[in-house]
Formats: sequence, C-alpha cells, structure tokens
Amino acid sequence: SKLHELLTTSYTFEPQNVTFLQNANYDQIIIALDSLSNVVTPEDNVLVFYAGHGYWDEKKELGYWFPADAAKANTARWLRNSTLRDYLYAIKSKHTLLIADACFSGGIFKTRAAFGADADLAVQKLYELPSRKAMTSGTLTEVPDQSVFMDYLVRRLSENQLKYLPSEKLFSSFREAVLNNSPVVPQYGTIQGTGDEGGDFIFIKK
Repeated sequence: SKLHELLTTSYTFEPQNVTFLQNANYDQIIIALDSLSNVVTPEDNVLVFYAGHGYWDEKKELGYWFPADAAKANTARWLRNSTLRDYLYAIKSKHTLLIADACFSGGIFKTRAAFGADADLAVQKLYELPSRKAMTSGTLTEVPDQSVFMDYLVRRLSENQLKYLPSEKLFSSFREAVLNNSPVVPQYGTIQGTGDEGGDFIFIKK
C-alpha cells in the first residue's frame, strides 16, 4: 500500500518491524495483536492501521470491525472495538497510535476527546508521557468506499518537512480538507482506559 511504502521509506519504520496483513481473517488479526503484546517494550512505539468495513450496533452501543471471514449472520468473527481496546492496553509501548479508515470507526472512542488541547506543546514533552491515541475517518457514520481520509493522510505525510511530527499535528493538517471534500467527520482523541497519560505518537523523518 502507499502508506506502507511511505512509512518505510520516508519515516523511521523499519520493514522488518512491520506486519502487513492483507484481507486478514479474525485469527490473523488477533495473532498479530497478541504478538505485539509479547514483543513490544515500554521503549517502543506502535502504529496500528486498519482499512476496511465495520458496523455500529446502535441498540447495544457496540462497534465492530469486519475481518475477511466475518459473516453477516452472526458476530462470531466480528472484532469488537472493546476487544481491540483490551489488546491495545496489553501492548505496553511508550506510544500507540491507531489509525482506522473504516465504516463506523469512531466507535473506538468511549468518549470523544476535545481536539487541540495539546497542539502547542513541545515535541519533547509530548514524547515523555505515554500515549494511546486514535485518528479515525468518521464518527459513527458510514465511510464511503473512496477514502478522502486516506488520500489526505498519505498526502500530508508525503509533503511533511518536519523532522518530528506529532500525530495530533498531522491530523490537524488534513482534518479540514477531509471535512470540505467528503461527508465524513474525522476524529482524533484518546482511546479511553488503555493507559494514555497525555503524550503523543511522533512520526520521525529519516
């Protein structure tokens, strides 16, 4: 994918440290998250990216991702947002950033964090405090198949000239463009209950 290529060539994501799953089934996703929880240390930073379909159950107030083997008839192979949160909590990294370009992806937030509170803090201060943040392509509304969110995410990472780019600054650089060019409302905030202490994930240019 364009994002995979960009991160491994222009940013400090070493190819041997990247797990790329295409059309992954439920087991493959869980095994990958399990593996991260076993190898990641408090000195490491983790980026999880998901592009695909999902579902928000209004009645139960539950959000899901659909792995490749998910069936419409039952939720046995659907990945609950709450399950994902548990796995992210178990990954004891310095910083974890989740980027989700998916239908109903905003369900990952228990409560939506206000945007912009830490935008002007120095990168060093942001890096000192552990973080568990997410940026998603929508709230609880469906995301179109043609992803304007993904287009602008890749574009801003490609154009970036900063050596150190906080994820919140990255998000703010394309949020308005997505709002102006698509029906979705992208979100950025803290993944509640996973160990965030107010820091931020920093993209570092090579």
